[in-house]
Amino acid sequence: MTEMLATRKTAVLLAPILFFSITLAQTTQDRIVSIASALRNQQFGQALELLHAALQQSPGNAELWTMQGVAYAGRGQKKEALSSFRSALKISPDSIPALQGASQIEYESGNAAGIPLLQHLLRLRPRDATTNAMLAVLEYQEGNCKSAVQYFAAAGMLFESKPEGLHAYATCLVKLKRFDEAAGVFKKCVALNPDDRRERELLASVQLMAHKPQDALATLNPLLGANSADAGTLDLASAAYEDAHDTEKAVESLRQAILLEPQNVNLYLDFAAISATHQSFQVGINVVNDGINLQPKAAPLYFARGVLHVQLAEYDQAQADFETAYQFDPTQSLSTAAQGLAAVQQNDLDHALASVREKLVRTPNDPILLYLQADVLTQRGAEPGSPEFQTAMRSARKSVALRPTLGPARGVLAKLYLQSGQYSEAAVQCRKALEIDPKDQAALYHLIQALRKSGKKSEIPDLLKQLALLRQQATKEEREQYRYKLVEGDAQPR
Repeated sequence: MTEMLATRKTAVLLAPILFFSITLAQTTQDRIVSIASALRNQQFGQALELLHAALQQSPGNAELWTMQGVAYAGRGQKKEALSSFRSALKISPDSIPALQGASQIEYESGNAAGIPLLQHLLRLRPRDATTNAMLAVLEYQEGNCKSAVQYFAAAGMLFESKPEGLHAYATCLVKLKRFDEAAGVFKKCVALNPDDRRERELLASVQLMAHKPQDALATLNPLLGANSADAGTLDLASAAYEDAHDTEKAVESLRQAILLEPQNVNLYLDFAAISATHQSFQVGINVVNDGINLQPKAAPLYFARGVLHVQLAEYDQAQADFETAYQFDPTQSLSTAAQGLAAVQQNDLDHALASVREKLVRTPNDPILLYLQADVLTQRGAEPGSPEFQTAMRSARKSVALRPTLGPARGVLAKLYLQSGQYSEAAVQCRKALEIDPKDQAALYHLIQALRKSGKKSEIPDLLKQLALLRQQATKEEREQYRYKLVEGDAQPR
C-alpha cells in the first residue's frame, strides 16, 4: 500500500512537468511554422524577431539556427548568417540545409573555407551536381587542379552552356597536361560561340600543345579567309603549318603576320626559330635585322641574331650581339630571386635594397640576403672602387662562403670580378656556377667574357655554341609557356 501511494505521488508531481514539456514543444513548433511563413513571404525582419524569442527558449534547436541563417542571408547580412549556420552545424553536423547555407556564403565570397563544407555535403549527397560544380570552382581558384577536374566532370551538364566554367575546366586539364581532354572542352566553347575569334585561338593553342596541327588548322580555317586574319591568328597558323611539316606555308603565314604587326618582336623570334630549324641562318638574320631596325633596343632580337651568327661560325658577331642583348636587358644576369624582389618593389631597386638591408640587420649571416644585396647593388650600377661596389663584393664573397652551392651568388661574384678586371677569378666562379646549374646562361656568357678579356680564346667558339643552344631551348620553352598563359589568362569562372 505504501509503495502504491508513493507511485501515485510521483505521478502527480511529474504530470505538470510533462504537460509543460508538451506545451513547450507545441509552442516551438508553432513558432517554427510562423517563422517559415515569414521566410516564404520574405519578411526577414519579422522572422528574426520571432527567431530571437524562439532561440531564447530553445537554444539547442538546430532548425531555428538554420532559419535564422536564412533570414540574415535574406537581409544581406552574410557574416551573421554564416555564424547562425555554423551554430546549427555544431548542434547537428549533418544538417543539409545548414551545410548548404554556410557553403553558399563561403562560395560566393570565394573562400576556401567552403571546401570542407561542400565535401561534407557531398558525402551526404554524392551525386549532387551543384555541390560538385561549386567544389570544382573553389578547388580551381585554390590551384588544386587534380581535385577540380574530378568535380568538373561530376558536375555534368551544369557547365555545358557556361564558357567561364568550361574555360576553368580546360585550363586545369592543360595544367595537368591532359591536352586532348582540354581540347574537347574548348570545342564546346567554340560550339557556343562559333564566331568568337578568341575561342578559336584558345582551342587551336591547345590542339598545338596536343601536337595535332591539322586539327588546329581546321579550327583556325574560318579566321584565315582573305583580309580577315590578324597577326596572332597567322602566328598560330604558322606554328601549326610548321608542326605539320609544311614549312613553306609556315613561312608565308609568318611573313604576313610581320607585315600586319611589324613592331611585334615575337614574330621575328618565331621566324628566327624556323630559320634555325631549317638551317636558313642568313635568311633568319636578314629578317631579324628588319626587326632590329624597328626595335633597336629589343634584347631578344639581339639574342636571336646571336644564335644565328653562331650557326654560321661568325663568333665575333655572335659575341657582339650577346653583349648588346645583356646591355639592353640587365635582368638576364639577375637571378629569379632578385627579379622577384625587384618586381615586388615595382622595379624600385632603392626600395628593394632598403628591404634587404632591413632584413640583414636581423639576420646578418643569411646567404640569400647577402647575395641579394650584392645583386641589387650590381643592378644599381655600382662602380669598381666605390663603397657600394666594395659592399657588393664583400656580400657576394660571404654568401658563397656560407653556401658554396648557391649558384646565383657565384654568378654575381663572377660579374663583380669581371668589372674589377679579375678575369681569372671571374672564370673560376662562372665554371662553379655552371657545375651547379649547366643551364645558367648568364654564367656562361660571363665565362665567355672572362676568357676573351684574358686572351684565352680557344674555348670561346664551343662556349658560344653552348650558349646558342641554351638560348634556343629557352626561347622554345618561353613560347610554350606563352601558350599556357594564353589559356590560363582566359579562365575566370563565376
